[in-house]
Amino acid sequence: MNKILITLAALALTLTACCQNNKKEMKTLVAYFSATGTTEAVAKDLAEVTGGTLYEIKPEVKYTAADLDWRDKASRSSVEMQDKSSRPAIVKDLKDADSYDVVYLGFPVWWYTAPTIINTFLEAYGFEGKTVIFFATSGGSSIDKANKDFAEAYPAIHWKAGKTLNGASKADIKAWVDGLK
Repeated sequence: MNKILITLAALALTLTACCQNNKKEMKTLVAYFSATGTTEAVAKDLAEVTGGTLYEIKPEVKYTAADLDWRDKASRSSVEMQDKSSRPAIVKDLKDADSYDVVYLGFPVWWYTAPTIINTFLEAYGFEGKTVIFFATSGGSSIDKANKDFAEAYPAIHWKAGKTLNGASKADIKAWVDGLK
């Protein structure tokens, strides 16, 4: 009888240990592109709220004020956004990109969608099979077109609908993140 009880106790301990080992904590990345600092401020708050690793997507050639003049059809940003195949070069220094389970990906909305540098980032690092969630800042446009465009362009990524976070407080960001679970 004692041998049976000892065997059952050992089995229970083994099963408990196995179950605890299967509860892997999700590793989170908060990656962002910010041309003027607005998206960067939101990204920093989001990284704090999620406990995620903060990473700036940096273009090899920094954008100037003239590059960002959306009223000038010859400006760098206008030219890039008119060419769907445009992939501005980035500084590729993200370590262990494959180790992240969830990626929050932030950007300013340009021409109703994400800047093409976001495509460069996704294509450089992949994220197939990972959960990717957009967040954005905008002067008035929603993030809806970006959510649709990227879900269609990169179907191997598990997309969750993103949100525009203009002027969001940390409490607002936390409520949004908690609502995604």
